[in-house]
Amino acid sequence: MRPLIALTALLVSLVLAAAAGGVLLPSPGGAASTTGGTPDPVFVLTGSGNGHGVGLSQYGALAQARAGRSAADILAFYFPGTQIAHEPGTKLRILLASAAKSLAISSTAPYTIHDAAGQTHELPEGSTTLGPNLQLAVEGVPTPVPGPLTISPSPGALVSVGRRSYRGTIEVSSTGAALQAVNIAGLEAYVQGVVPGELPSAWPAAALQAQAIAARSYALATLVKGKAWDLYADGRSQQYPGAGAETPETTAAVRATSGKVLLFGGTRATAFYSSSSGGRTQSGLDSFGLDVPYLPTQDDPWDASSPFHVWQPRSLTGRQLAKALGLSAPVIDVQARFSLSSRVIALTVSAADGSSLAVAGTEARNRLAVRSTAFHLATLRFLTSTTTSSPGVALRLTGVARDAQGAMLERLAADGTWTAVVRRLRVTATGTFAAVVHPNQTTTYRLSASGLAGPVLTIPVVGTQP
Repeated sequence: MRPLIALTALLVSLVLAAAAGGVLLPSPGGAASTTGGTPDPVFVLTGSGNGHGVGLSQYGALAQARAGRSAADILAFYFPGTQIAHEPGTKLRILLASAAKSLAISSTAPYTIHDAAGQTHELPEGSTTLGPNLQLAVEGVPTPVPGPLTISPSPGALVSVGRRSYRGTIEVSSTGAALQAVNIAGLEAYVQGVVPGELPSAWPAAALQAQAIAARSYALATLVKGKAWDLYADGRSQQYPGAGAETPETTAAVRATSGKVLLFGGTRATAFYSSSSGGRTQSGLDSFGLDVPYLPTQDDPWDASSPFHVWQPRSLTGRQLAKALGLSAPVIDVQARFSLSSRVIALTVSAADGSSLAVAGTEARNRLAVRSTAFHLATLRFLTSTTTSSPGVALRLTGVARDAQGAMLERLAADGTWTAVVRRLRVTATGTFAAVVHPNQTTTYRLSASGLAGPVLTIPVVGTQP
């Protein structure tokens, strides 16, 4: 049992700490303390970037374009050793829908549908709805026709599937229960639909042109094998909202780079790109197992202007972290394993009930709802328990400040402010620290990192100083 005076001092100190540093007070029953009298840990989440970070940083391309660098300069920086070459156009098959119950097909001009029996069906402008029976109005009579169906617009017009319009033709097939829709379009028409889906059209021409070449190269290097289509219309390949998203600026960028692709050693380069590298690109090997010289990990100073370059730090309690990661007991410790690209490969998470969990970096990214795997989840934890001391006696405070940036030990002053006791904790390779203090009176200490408050520990001091 603590002496009454010490317990009173402890509660008063915690109230001051809550007012000054946003610390949550313990709930009745001591729920804010782990066994052994040590405070609950606090976890500080910091990070940078948006996306996988391999290859071209789109915000980095923006900064380079604003600095007057050309599309070729941008691509040479992000894909070192590649060359820009010209490749003749080709037809692509882009999957628009794989298991639709119905499809609304429309055009602003008359269009034709060719069925598998070789019959041509002329349809007026407007919309028709196809179901799995592929039924069309033939001479005014609803009639099933053999699929697959090829839907072609009038010259200069477009065909829409749902609310999106596309260049080229649309092929619709049925499994008997659902419909599949594939857009058949030329490479340039496809890239014209990709670039506005990936970048704002107001960006400088050099950035748009770099994106067009990267998109063209990536498409040709990642064609889907063994399917009735070559590419997906979403992030599994590239975002492809179709012709309805085209703008004069993005179309001009595609036309200015018509047929241009990236090659490395005569082979099409897989020109990965993402929103923001966070200041360092991730290697293709670390992210995708693709060990090629043109996808290295390297510093990326051009990304500094990205709104995702550095995230706003935030703190999590053990219970909040357990909920995010799917654990039933509060988290008490986290250890991360990093790649050579400084990205999280895996987290090992320990809970208060003795259980542990191993989470891959990409899965941790999803569960924590963060923008990339370039993050640190710092553990701030006191290992020293709340133990009564005497005035002026040296006391060794120990704890964990693993993966913490700017880890600091602070003391609560009488005026309710926090002052640094140790401005930069010396943390071992295993993430632990030790600091010696000499409290003359009951004193509340706090760990902090990245400017955020961590756990609070009050040391009751009784007696008088000799």
